[in-house]
Amino acid sequence: MIQHQEDIIIQTVCRILIPFMQVYGLYVLAHGHGSPGGGFQGGCIFAASFILMPIAFDLAAFKKRFAEKRIILLCSLGVFIYAGIGWLCLLLGGNFLDYGELSAILPVDPVMARYYGIAIIETGVQITVMAVMVSIFINLITGGRHKEETQENYD
Repeated sequence: MIQHQEDIIIQTVCRILIPFMQVYGLYVLAHGHGSPGGGFQGGCIFAASFILMPIAFDLAAFKKRFAEKRIILLCSLGVFIYAGIGWLCLLLGGNFLDYGELSAILPVDPVMARYYGIAIIETGVQITVMAVMVSIFINLITGGRHKEETQENYD
């Protein structure tokens, strides 16, 4: 059984730290194609901010907000964004993930279409990585039990 003890210092620090971690995860995503970073690194930072919540507060409340179905939906959404852009490029007459072909539907030249295509792909990667990391954490902390459980099961 998981023993949860409230600690006002840890909870206060997490309340302050979590929003900054999430903004930094978005920063790493946004600047990923011009500097070190991108979807994977931003997704890991974003996941770490979500993982802090059940560590500092309450696992049962976290599982209510981030139920397994929502996490699976986010995993699927990120993969769908990635594959959707690839297939869209194919439908426009290019190769899979040939972002230059997106200029046919975007009001930009092929160079900027590549820029936007990479940004969209990296966003999909970030969503998937964040959801998978949170899912792994939840599976580890609950011992793989996927049913929505109450706090009494953890005390």
